[in-house]
Amino acid sequence: MKNPTQYIQNKLNDIFSKSEISCLTRLILSDMDISFADIASGKINDLSDTNDQKIKDIVVRLKKNEPMQYILGTTEFYGLTLSVTPDVLIPRPETEELVEWILSENDENRLSILDIGTGSGCISVALAKKLPDANVSAWDISENALEVAAGNAKRNNVNVHLSKQDVFAPFSSDVVFDIIVSNPPYVLENEKDTMEENVLDFEPHIALFVPDNNPLLFYERIADIAMNCLTLNGKLYFEINREKGGAIAEMLQQKGFADIELRKDISGNERMIRAKKPLL
Repeated sequence: MKNPTQYIQNKLNDIFSKSEISCLTRLILSDMDISFADIASGKINDLSDTNDQKIKDIVVRLKKNEPMQYILGTTEFYGLTLSVTPDVLIPRPETEELVEWILSENDENRLSILDIGTGSGCISVALAKKLPDANVSAWDISENALEVAAGNAKRNNVNVHLSKQDVFAPFSSDVVFDIIVSNPPYVLENEKDTMEENVLDFEPHIALFVPDNNPLLFYERIADIAMNCLTLNGKLYFEINREKGGAIAEMLQQKGFADIELRKDISGNERMIRAKKPLL
């Protein structure tokens, strides 16, 4: 393959925009330790048979709408490199904004933090990295997800206490936390028709969907856990369905939380909420 950039463009031109193809090309070449500049300048005139076949395999998978992050097995999140597999959601930019909010409000030493439904570990690993004195724990119901999260903690040289836990099962309230954070399933079943194929066909449904008749299922349960397991004045953070901010805020108020604040993401959608366990 004498011109891999042209090959990739020709094969993907009917699926992706030019800017998307340029980004994908850089990712593909970078994964093979080939710089885009070297290709563009003609320093690399040909590829090895191994790299040639690798590009062809990646292009086939992209044409089937498989997310690039799963193809490469890694993604970037809050300045960290994380492994991702189809057992976990691909971390989103709005989740980075949630992490940024937590960090901006909490710089105390030795905080105790729990991430419920950790998936890839993106939130727990990022918080452990940026708050090195914190004691970070994380729950997930999926053993495969916990394996991915454990690998990401190791990859980024942080310690996260991982546990398999179904949030609807009994839990111990002997351990208390200063912060509980969760990005739980919040996509309604009836929203499937509006979703991108690469999300619907490849990302784990257990981490995405809630029943249409009970959209706050996970938020209500995690709020109950937080009311039992947070320290006084401890904080609960959620990533939320942008259509459910008011309903979640009302639910948290009814359960006794205080200082409830909704925040918009960079796109102007209500995607985060924070509440505090009252002192009294």
